[in-house]
Amino acid sequence: MKITTSDLLRKKRAGEKIVMLTCYDFPTATLEDAAGVDIQLVGDSVGTNVLGYADVTQVTVNDMLHHMRAVARGAKHSFVLGDLPYRSFETPEAAVKTATLFAENGADGVKMEGEEDAIEKVKAVTGAGVPVCAHIGYTPQKLGKAAVQGKDAARAMQLIDIAGRLEQAGASILVLELIPDELSAIIARAVSIPTIGIGAGRSCDGQVQVFHDIAGMSPAIFRHAHVFHDVKSAMRLAIDSYLSATRNGQFPAEANMAHLSETVRNEIAESLGRTTGRV
Repeated sequence: MKITTSDLLRKKRAGEKIVMLTCYDFPTATLEDAAGVDIQLVGDSVGTNVLGYADVTQVTVNDMLHHMRAVARGAKHSFVLGDLPYRSFETPEAAVKTATLFAENGADGVKMEGEEDAIEKVKAVTGAGVPVCAHIGYTPQKLGKAAVQGKDAARAMQLIDIAGRLEQAGASILVLELIPDELSAIIARAVSIPTIGIGAGRSCDGQVQVFHDIAGMSPAIFRHAHVFHDVKSAMRLAIDSYLSATRNGQFPAEANMAHLSETVRNEIAESLGRTTGRV
């Protein structure tokens, strides 16, 4: 059974932590699905983690659709959430167009960065029948260099207010990025929808991380992340071992090869002999 927004809301009410993790391809999607990840986020972070872009603003709708389809093929249980990329939702009409396209290509819902400017877009997209995950605090598409948000009272009150207004607009989930734990706790209590934190402390209803960060595949270790297993070193070991075995003649081994039968070898030799005029 596919996880729905109703299931996520039930988890919040029951005090069960929600797990969201980025995913960009079919093999990873099948692994995350089997592990029981609640939400697989096809994030615009695919640009910097997979596509080699300088930043997330270079990611296109077509980039996202390509990866969305791959993830959707592997996520039979997880909720698939698609990140609306930079400048693909500048108006409510554009937001509906892009969100609908995402839904047609495997997304169960879409994530949308923004605060005051996102309210009418959230209303429009939810009105079109596509669930929305709002995203406030630090927003990579707009704010550039990462910085904790809400450290002063005025900004904290602004975030509390906008969280409630985004819920009223129809958002089903709310991502809080880079805000103090105490503020996350206030927002989580103030809204009835699940809050998902990244660099926002323990008080959210769930957490989201970038797969490449938790697997040790990112070039830097961020304060808000943790390397749970060094997959990068394991991959490098596999590559180094393959290089060595190939260059020293150990690979392919006998178990990796097929052979002709003696009869077929003799037939080939005889045919070659006739072709070349040699007996």
